[in-house]
Amino acid sequence: MLLPPTRAETELIEVVRIADPARHLTSRELSGDTVAIWAEDEAEEALALVADLPGDELYRCFLPGWGIRAHGADDRLFEIAFCFRCHGARIWGRGVTAEQRHQTFDAQSPAARELLSRFRACLLD
Repeated sequence: MLLPPTRAETELIEVVRIADPARHLTSRELSGDTVAIWAEDEAEEALALVADLPGDELYRCFLPGWGIRAHGADDRLFEIAFCFRCHGARIWGRGVTAEQRHQTFDAQSPAARELLSRFRACLLD
């Protein structure tokens, strides 16, 4: 997956559980409840998994259940909503190009399965 250049400035990531997935069809930002904060190595590992997500064919639903908010030292850098059903992702934020805003990923890839596993583990903590 193509990440914005601000990825390099990321210091922490909020893991977001999306309560109203239909809202994200037209939203200009990620909406949901923060269920975990990942910093340092954990944040870098998560971004590496996202960057390793291979593209795939997009289905139509886009009802995301999970998202991340990447933060730098002073502000929010970018946000990503993931729909593991339709293999779609939406990215908002500083430095996000038109090409990056709507992307696909293979939800069955090892990187996607690991990312989803980490998301789900946040609810168990």
